[in-house]
Amino acid sequence: MNKVLLIIQREYLTRVKKKSFLLMTFLVPALIIAMYALIAYLSVNGADKATEVSVYDDSGIFTSEFKNTETVSFSAGKTSFAEAKKEAATNEDGFILHIPKDIEQLSKVELYSKKKVGLSALSTINAQLEEILRNKQLKDAGIDAKTLATIKPDISIDSKELTAEGEKDSSAGAAYAIGFAAAILIYMSLFIYGAQVMRGVIEEKTSRIVEVIISSVKPFQLMLGKIIGIGLVGITQFTLWIVLSTTLVGTASKILLKDKVSSVKTELVEGKQNKAIAEASTNPALTVINAVKTLNLTYIFTCFLVYFLGGYLIYSALFAAVGSAVDNETETQQFMLPITLPLLFTYIMSFTFILNNPDSSLSFWLSIIPFTSPIAMMVRLPFGVPDWQLALSMVLLIGGFILTTWIAAKIYRVGILMYGKKASYKELAKWLFYKE
Repeated sequence: MNKVLLIIQREYLTRVKKKSFLLMTFLVPALIIAMYALIAYLSVNGADKATEVSVYDDSGIFTSEFKNTETVSFSAGKTSFAEAKKEAATNEDGFILHIPKDIEQLSKVELYSKKKVGLSALSTINAQLEEILRNKQLKDAGIDAKTLATIKPDISIDSKELTAEGEKDSSAGAAYAIGFAAAILIYMSLFIYGAQVMRGVIEEKTSRIVEVIISSVKPFQLMLGKIIGIGLVGITQFTLWIVLSTTLVGTASKILLKDKVSSVKTELVEGKQNKAIAEASTNPALTVINAVKTLNLTYIFTCFLVYFLGGYLIYSALFAAVGSAVDNETETQQFMLPITLPLLFTYIMSFTFILNNPDSSLSFWLSIIPFTSPIAMMVRLPFGVPDWQLALSMVLLIGGFILTTWIAAKIYRVGILMYGKKASYKELAKWLFYKE
């Protein structure tokens, strides 16, 4: 046991003391927050030029009804339609919208241009065409479009979760966001730290250092110490990322909301309660903060650590076995697909199915099977998972780790001292039955 602890200590301290570890640990949260802030800013202010559309309306219904937006600018055609089409063939920015006389029967228009129109502009043009034609048809039917437009029930769903302690606020949006983030983090971490284990094994094998180490410790002890040591590095890094991200987001929120909070307090003091409540309820930052508060973040983070560690131990054992069976990293490709396929499948299913159907049978089984549960269960968790399902999933995850480690150790003890021979699946199967 002491030898395993020494290997864990060596693997952990060697990596934690590296400048690259410290740099990535402190820079990643700031870079991620800065990236999302830049994306949000560019999404709002990035459109520096509106799409110019020349309208040729044979029906006479639309020309004066179009409204310019930030993305699309409408104008009546200044030349004949034939000439406009010729000009559009040479003009990179010109778009010609032709509306036929019998538009109400055809329900079809034509948009001519030299290049393809953007989806946002196309959506705006389509929406305005439908709105104008709808208003015209309502008018023909004797229905006042303005009166109809004012009849728009605005119903908001205030979700309440029933617990043993009573009712508490619930937010499906926050659960979706946390599940989305957890799937990405688990998927990335299992690949990143599992690959580190594999590279470490390959480096020690190719440099022949492992021959010296094996003289003092058993192959299983070396593999276990390496896996646990690098796993602790991952937990340390994730914990620091979460602490730093929370601190940065909290500080930024206080700065950004300082003026808003003070104005709301002033309005409350002055007796403008309704206005203050309305402003607070529509403020995006406050909405996000209140949504996050509906989640039990401590519970989710604890489960995240359990599933990260369990998933990491399973996959890193397999990565270590692969690393011991080859002489260089290029030879690992033939063994990587069967290992990574369950992860990739669950990752894709997380966004296409599990997030939208967290209580389905497929979501349940994916969150129970050890090779898929680290991602699937973390996606389901924010939506609420019965205790028995969580307990069963964790028990099977531990069982999966024990079985996987046993299989990996059989391959590792033979492969780590095997040089100059390309291993095949048939060869790996033989190694499982070699006696010590």
